[in-house]
Amino acid sequence: MSEKEMATIYLFGKKYDVPAELTIMNAMEYAGYQLKRGCGCRNGFCGACATIYRMKGQNQLQTCLACSKKVEDGMFIATLPFFPLVKQVYDINAVKPEQAVMMQLYPEIYACVGCNACTRACTQDLSVMQYIAYAQRGEFDKCADLSFDCVMCGCCSSRCPAGISHPQVAELARRLNGKYIQPQSQHLIDRVNEIDEGKCQEMIEKLMNKPLAEIKELYNTRDIEK
Repeated sequence: MSEKEMATIYLFGKKYDVPAELTIMNAMEYAGYQLKRGCGCRNGFCGACATIYRMKGQNQLQTCLACSKKVEDGMFIATLPFFPLVKQVYDINAVKPEQAVMMQLYPEIYACVGCNACTRACTQDLSVMQYIAYAQRGEFDKCADLSFDCVMCGCCSSRCPAGISHPQVAELARRLNGKYIQPQSQHLIDRVNEIDEGKCQEMIEKLMNKPLAEIKELYNTRDIEK
């Protein structure tokens, strides 16, 4: 049986030899770390495992999600399980889809210097600086569309010299877009009312008792409105 290829990595400055086939998250566990924070879905969707790394011999910092990025020989790694974003409190029923709302809640977006560090840091390869530009102009539908795949890991904000909380700005744009700009979906409104009235309780209980494989099949073959 051939030996596994190993990679030398540095976790928080300490050297470890780990199998080269592992993701950063798996490598941390292989090295003995017990992950209690920064390890959510493990499938690249939740953004909890934001990570900053630098390759040996290189100056540039790079970002990734620890659950999705495989280790490479010579990686210097530090996780970013939490980044203190600014999350303003507002009543979505009171705010309006006007440019002024961004000026009131997130005025720092107008201090953007156009360095594009946010886009380069995005773990989802989103055009972050562009969707912030849409937010500045009050084009919330475009901002919502361009930021839709954001997992709110905070890597963009960690690199921003203007202190912009990009994920929170995008979330506000998506909420405004969903409530005020996009056309209402009547069948969705009807279904929410049915759930509130308890009409779907029996169906929900039956669904919860189905095997996981059957639930996945129902999900994958569901009708999707275009």
